[in-house]
Amino acid sequence: MPEPQAAEPFGPVIFAYTRRQAIEDGVLVDVTETAKEAGFRIPVALSRTVWDRLVALPDGYRGFQDEAGRLWDVLWMAHVHARRAAGRDRITMCVLVRDVRKDLRDSMNPPRKHFAIVAIGPGDEGEPVITIMFPEDD
Repeated sequence: MPEPQAAEPFGPVIFAYTRRQAIEDGVLVDVTETAKEAGFRIPVALSRTVWDRLVALPDGYRGFQDEAGRLWDVLWMAHVHARRAAGRDRITMCVLVRDVRKDLRDSMNPPRKHFAIVAIGPGDEGEPVITIMFPEDD
């Protein structure tokens, strides 16, 4: 007589860290409301490193840029790239970020390119969610 198939084919779960926990811990930053304005229809979160490098204002930037505008730039670029990625669960996008304030920069200091991943996958309940992260965050 064959053995009944186990409910967990790989055995019991030893440890689980949910998306909700990652958002509560600050490992992910939920940007769903702004993402809806940029055209996303499902929840979107940024990794903390994407937020820190691409959205958070560096010292001295206040008055020249703001986090809302920087977030919009990241989400808009993600939306444009995601629309071109039909049928794929992840794509790489490029975001240009100026490291020096416009009033202090010289023509030899162009914006830096940052390559981030836009990944769609299952959320805590299996629902589709998007995470924007750097390759080292994966």
